[in-house]
Amino acid sequence: MSFLSRAPAPAWPLAAPADDGPGNPWFSWRYVHDNASEILTALQFHAGLTARAVIIALIVALPLAVVSYWWRPLTGPILALSGVLYTIPSLALLALLAPAVGTTSDTSVLIALVLYALLVLVRNSLAGLTQVPGEVRDAAAGMGYGRFGRLWRIELPLALPGILTGLRLATVSTVALVTVGSLIGKGGLGEMILGGFRNNFYKAEIMTGTLLCVALALVLDLLLAGVGRLLTPWTRERKS
Repeated sequence: MSFLSRAPAPAWPLAAPADDGPGNPWFSWRYVHDNASEILTALQFHAGLTARAVIIALIVALPLAVVSYWWRPLTGPILALSGVLYTIPSLALLALLAPAVGTTSDTSVLIALVLYALLVLVRNSLAGLTQVPGEVRDAAAGMGYGRFGRLWRIELPLALPGILTGLRLATVSTVALVTVGSLIGKGGLGEMILGGFRNNFYKAEIMTGTLLCVALALVLDLLLAGVGRLLTPWTRERKS
């Protein structure tokens, strides 16, 4: 028996409203109104899982990028490993993880999301570090900064634009990938999309889940862009 057949039955499909009118509309305010509590719960779960996955991936990716930056022979193996993990199909990776960690929690989905976010975060963090001008590093060394002091006070702040770019890309892609967790009942808004297909291709349910996924990705991207502008004011001055 596969892990999919042992997965808990999700709360979806939600009930289609009786007064939707003729046909199968692409969007229904009545559907949103009748299922507002369940939709909000799915949205909160989706956003929370995305945030946890990206934060954990960033905590893992930054040290890997620093190791690659300091010891260049390790750059190839680290990028190759993260690249191999990224190429594993999400369904296959979830099928491998779910039996090992169980389907009663979102741990298997969280692990998969972290692994997929690593490549983008490591590459962009490393790119940001390598773009720090050599004369700046030499000047910091001349001022008495050691390797760790130079990293913390000089190199990481100057690498912030590249790191934040990777964080934005990883966040948007993670929002999309969370939906795959619907296969084991841990997909947030993805369960609405899957539930719509199970509910006689109920378009309003599919469209609501899709629009909320897109809106969540846009909001998080704009939020991170705003944080980036606050943390890197010198980039605005350079552009002006």
